[in-house]
This record gives sequence, structure tokens and C-alpha cells, in this order.
Amino acid sequence: MSLNKNAFEQPANHLLAALPVSDYERLIPHLKLVTLSNRQVLYQPGEPIIQVYFPNKAVVSIITTMEDGSTVEAGLVSNEGMVGIPVILGDDTTTTTASVQIPDSAMQMDADILRSEFNRGTALKSLLLRYVQSMYTQIAQGVACNRLHKLETRLARWLLTVSERLESDEFPLTQEFISQMLGVRRPGVTEAANILSQAGIISYHRGQINILNREALEKTSCECYQIIEDEYVRLLGNKSKKRPK
Repeated sequence: MSLNKNAFEQPANHLLAALPVSDYERLIPHLKLVTLSNRQVLYQPGEPIIQVYFPNKAVVSIITTMEDGSTVEAGLVSNEGMVGIPVILGDDTTTTTASVQIPDSAMQMDADILRSEFNRGTALKSLLLRYVQSMYTQIAQGVACNRLHKLETRLARWLLTVSERLESDEFPLTQEFISQMLGVRRPGVTEAANILSQAGIISYHRGQINILNREALEKTSCECYQIIEDEYVRLLGNKSKKRPK
């Protein structure tokens, strides 16, 4: 991707934007604006994490895969966060896969550089540790949600989360991919999507989701969506972004 000066001066990633100016300026020479393509794998289980990513509007799923090939999404990362958490926790491998769910751009940095900057103990360290705690909440709440809540409420939560990250009420998602992320069979996703569609909450056509009634979608969602969002704001402050249109 060609250099976009404005992308560095006004970072779209909220973690980078939250850094003090002096800390962020020290990172700029080590940041590279890259394009993340659909289904691109950023790291795999057991392999060293060489680069970390601060997504702009790309959406990356952190996926757990079973021996039989079945998958479930453990976490979701977009412009609120960073892909490559093990790097700042004293390791460089993990048991999960990071796969691009919705393509866009990201700021890429060598893992060694981030580790070195993190160990300086500056504002970056405090910020990233708070982000790790927010991710812990997302994963822990997700476990409870997947076990205790109905599929249509889980789907509503997931669509709201993706919508918040993209700052849009319209985005591309196939039912096959949603089923993989929610860890359910495709017919279950079809049924849940039909419930939301027949209620006039969403429309779904040729892999394109359109949220028609956001207020109703929020009412349909379980409490997990708001718990996760509130914890992020508590730990990292207001995201200062526009509501999806």
C-alpha cells in the first residue's frame, strides 16, 4: 500500500490515537500501512508472531480450532485494538489463529520493536495492558454467552459488535462464515438470521448484511454486548467515533 501521510497523522486505530503525541511519534518510523485481504491469516497456532497489527477498519477474528476442524471465534479485533497480544505478555506463540474477517487496512509493526517499546514502561505499556484486560472481558463474556444464550441473541450481539468496529450498519458477511465464528451449524445461522429479518431488524442478501433497526437489534441482543462495550470504555475511554449510520 502506498504511503498515506494522513493515515499516520490521524491514526484510525483507537489505541494508536490514544497515545501521547511523543509516544506515538516515536512509533511512526516503525509503522507500516498495509492492506489486509479477506481470509488472510496473520498468525497460526505454534508459529512465532513476527508482526503485530493495529487494524483501521479491518476486522480480525481470533479463532480456536478443534481436532475435527470445527472452529469458534474466541475474540474479535478491529480499530479498537491490536492483533498479537502474546508479544507483550512475554511469549511469541499462541494456540489460536488470527484470520481477517473483513478486509481493510492496518498499521503493521515488527513484534520485536513493539516488545522493546512496551518494556520501556511508557504510556504504551499501560494502554496495552488495559486493552488486554478488555479482551479478557470479551473472551470471558463470550464463553458465558455461547453457553447460556439463544442463537438469535448471540447473532444480534455479534452483528452489533462488527457494526461498531466498522462504524457502519452495512457490511459483507456470509452465513457460512458466521456459522464458523459462532461455532454452530449453518442451518442454525439461517434460522436465526430469518428471525431477525422477518422482524424487520436486518436484511440479508448475497452475503451482505444491512442493519435496518439498530434499536431493535440492541433489544434483541443479550446483555453481553453492552457489558463488553462498557468495559472497553471504562478501561480505555470513549472511542470518540461516530455512530453507525
